[in-house]
Formats: sequence, C-alpha cells, structure tokens
Amino acid sequence: MRQPKLIDYILLTVLALIWASAFFNIKIATYSFGPVTIAFLRVFFGAIPVLLLCYYKNIKIEAFSKDWHWFAMIGFINLVAPFFLIAYGVKSVQSNLAAILMSTTPLSSTILGHFYTKHEKFNLVKTIGILIGFAGIIFLFSDNLLIDENNFGSALLILLGSTCYVIGGVLTLKISKKKNENVTGSILIWAIIILLPLVFFMEQPWQSVPRTDSLISAIYLGIVPTGVAWLLRFKILKDNGLIFQSQVSYLIPIFGTILGYIFLRELITVKVLISLIAVCIGIYFVKTADNKKTKQH
Repeated sequence: MRQPKLIDYILLTVLALIWASAFFNIKIATYSFGPVTIAFLRVFFGAIPVLLLCYYKNIKIEAFSKDWHWFAMIGFINLVAPFFLIAYGVKSVQSNLAAILMSTTPLSSTILGHFYTKHEKFNLVKTIGILIGFAGIIFLFSDNLLIDENNFGSALLILLGSTCYVIGGVLTLKISKKKNENVTGSILIWAIIILLPLVFFMEQPWQSVPRTDSLISAIYLGIVPTGVAWLLRFKILKDNGLIFQSQVSYLIPIFGTILGYIFLRELITVKVLISLIAVCIGIYFVKTADNKKTKQH
C-alpha cells in the first residue's frame, strides 16, 4: 500500500460516481423491465469484465469447488436479493431516496458486526454515528411529499436490500482467504444460475420490445456499476487499503442525489437534504471509530 496520491482520489471519486449512477439507471431500466430481469442483466453483464480479468491474471474460479454452497449463498444474499429489492423499490420511489437509503449499509454492518464478529464492538463514537444516521433515515420517511402510504413499502424494501449487503458481507468472511476476484467471479456465476430460471418463468422479457433508454441503462448497470466498479475497487484496495476505499460511502448518497436531479429532475426537498447530511455524519462517526481502531492494531 502507498500514501494516496491525486490519481487515487480521482479514482475514488470515479468509483463513487459509478456506484451512485446505478440508482437513476435502475429507475430508467424499470420503464421496460421487471426487477428479476434487471437483476439478471446486471449480474450477466457484470460477470463479463470480472471473469475476463480472472482469465487475464490466471486466477482460478472456484464457483463449483467444495465451497460452492458459500458462493451460492453469498451470490443470492449479496447480489440476487438486493438487486431485485432495489429494482422493485425504485419503481415507485425516487432514485435519490434509494441512494440515501442504501448508504445506510456501513451503519447496519456496524450493528451486525457487534453481534457476529469478535472485534467489531460498539463504542460511544460508533453508537452516536448509528443513532444520527438512522435518525436521518427516520426523518426521511416523514417526508410526505416523497414517501406516502403508496410507496412506503417500496422504501422499506430498499432498506432491506441494504441489509442484504451487510449479511452478505458477514458471510463473505467465511471465505475471506480467497482472492477478491475469485470470490466476485464465483458469486456472479451463482447469481446468474439462480436468476436465469426466474427470468424465464416469471417475467419473460423477450415477449415485448424494450425502450432504448431502458435497454442501455440495463446493460450499463451490468458492465459499469456491477463489473467495472468491482475491478476499480480491487485496484484501490490493493494500492491504498480498505480504510481509504471505504471513504466512498460518504460520496455515493451525495452523488446519487445530484445525478437523480440532473438526469431525472427528481425533487430534492429540505428533508432529503437534512437526512442526507445526517446519514453522512453518521457514516463519518462510524468510519472514524473504525479507522482509529485499525491504526491502533
């Protein structure tokens, strides 16, 4: 690892922009595709750059090894379930709200880590961060201009999608000694295997002609935020470490809100801004506590 240079901060910003761009593109994809199809297209096109990298670097893919059940389980919880839930929720919720709701992942992971890992325990700073962050989310749910009885359930599904990422992250610890590229490629393969029959039996997207913008967004979601972003994440992790890479958490909800306004003219209310600030402050407190602990070790 090295001290971050200008190029590293540029790459971190690009990674945040790519992941933040997923939300408004999911919204556009829902104009023509169902949530199962969107999830399938994401993992199918996302697998291409990851598997090509594994081939280029001669990294063995262990999707069907003795640990196949871990890859299958993580593929379902970390890819299939959240991709489906987010796509389903975004149909009736603004994409900027989805970006903010999904940004609670670091807060949720802190809570789960306290109960399921030996070293990730609560302290005062983390507790304050979690309380501030989730207070922002509760405040966001009180915004009657954007969340009402018609889409309240959809917003909760997006939050559930965020929780799936957290559970998937904990399960990934079971195979943490394996190469990142191998794990990512293997869980993408299993996600494709799981989703393919569901697409065939549940939605059959080939029976209608999709809008051009929806098709472009769906393919983009797979290749860029799902595939290329993971490759970029691997590079940042290798060059600068987890602490530096984790700073992307602050940028995603900010960029997601801005991009939703630019491309979809989504409404940004005062409550959206306040909840966005609260979530970012909450993440800052949690990350600060984690970083101090890492440096002490």
